[in-house]
Amino acid sequence: MDGTRAENAAMGTGVLPDAPDASVRMSCRHINVFYSGKQAIYDVSLNIADRSVTALIGPSGCGKSTFLRCLNRMNDTIEGCRVEGEILMEGKDINSPSIDPVLLRSRVGMVFQKPNPFPKSIYENIAYGPRIHGLAEGREDMDEIVEKSLKRAGLWEEVKDRLTAAGTSLSGGQQQRLCIARAIAVRPEVILMDEPCSALDPIATARIEELIDDLRKRYCIIIVTHSMQQAARVSQRTAFFHLGALVEVGDTDQIFTSPRERRTEDYITGRFG
Repeated sequence: MDGTRAENAAMGTGVLPDAPDASVRMSCRHINVFYSGKQAIYDVSLNIADRSVTALIGPSGCGKSTFLRCLNRMNDTIEGCRVEGEILMEGKDINSPSIDPVLLRSRVGMVFQKPNPFPKSIYENIAYGPRIHGLAEGREDMDEIVEKSLKRAGLWEEVKDRLTAAGTSLSGGQQQRLCIARAIAVRPEVILMDEPCSALDPIATARIEELIDDLRKRYCIIIVTHSMQQAARVSQRTAFFHLGALVEVGDTDQIFTSPRERRTEDYITGRFG
């Protein structure tokens, strides 16, 4: 580890009092991530509260997305990647060999930076997950899941008369809401969002932000965003990453108005990043 990263890791680690125990949905303890032997995440410990939005912020390459992918074991799909530490969900370590990553990803859904609807109809985009997980007993049950998921994603009124149209025929913002509906359809407990608005125009971004605010009433949401303004608008808690380490976490208002760490203040005020 080079000197700067070593200092950062030493100053920005430890289990932090970042969410009341009763509200914790996921608890991450001493997470280290390596890519082919090169360390990318340094000893991150973080409690993630249920039914709220936690924003991960920091400069490009600081480890936000790498850490996010730990939460549903997406890093398992990357050759040479190794994750150390515990991520507890209902008292069980999701990295345990006894945990099926496919089932885990139904509980911890993910929405990616670029909308990625399947090359199927709008209906089949939503129905695919419930079908493979056996969540619908018949066509009527599936119809209800599709309608409810699209309603929760704020898309139903726009697509209810063209459910057989291709998901890829929708606008960029509609495609992203379709992907959110697809994630909701398998009844997750947690939704991960990796810069979900970075490819969208301001109007579509506003719709997604409104949707996130509504969804947090039912789900635990963790969002990676390059926009500090977006983090301030949509999140209740914010975690600041720098050079692979968690520097500071707290209530969003506190992080943006009176950060405890100088590096956090320097980033928020634009001195670096």
